[in-house]
Amino acid sequence: MAKADLTGGATRAWQRMLSGRRLDLLDPSPLDIEITDIAHGLARVARWNGQTRGEHAYSVAQHCLLVEQIFLRLVPDASPDMVLQALLHDAPEYVIGDMISPFKAVMGGQYKDIEERLHKAIHMRFTLPVKAGKTLEKRIKQADRIAAYYEAMRLAGFAEDEAARYFGRPKNITTEGLDLIPRPTQQVEGSFLSRFATLDALRTGS
Repeated sequence: MAKADLTGGATRAWQRMLSGRRLDLLDPSPLDIEITDIAHGLARVARWNGQTRGEHAYSVAQHCLLVEQIFLRLVPDASPDMVLQALLHDAPEYVIGDMISPFKAVMGGQYKDIEERLHKAIHMRFTLPVKAGKTLEKRIKQADRIAAYYEAMRLAGFAEDEAARYFGRPKNITTEGLDLIPRPTQQVEGSFLSRFATLDALRTGS
């Protein structure tokens, strides 16, 4: 449970993770971040507020795997570091959840500030650049929008023209081979952890 209290006049909000870590949402420490907590949380957060077709919710973890898959099609010579940044692009949502864009706009800067602090701490935990370069950031965002386009049509009930209006129509990236069938929570959690382990081993040479 997340709690807020006053200690010495300062507000502190934290959440206890299954790993036993207590993550401070206002001042997150990289030492309190575990990939098992991230995978567990993301596999249980539903994309599109759960308004998707299928027996299972389409989770943020599965979306992250999809974005990484598309990113590799856009940048086939990407380094393991770059690919890992694509996989973790929505990692803060294991704590703050996946807010739909209209609600983010209503929330304004406070939500974005907390999201950025978590993103920075996550990158520090896994020895990634605190902020992606502009080119890499643009490519990850492109992969994210392509994923959203296909998710919107295949899972969230959007017509093709409507999806194109909000996310843009992809060029040279088709759905062939893309994982767009919602899968069970534990299966997706395992896939996310496995992919992280593979990329981390490639980065470290282990």
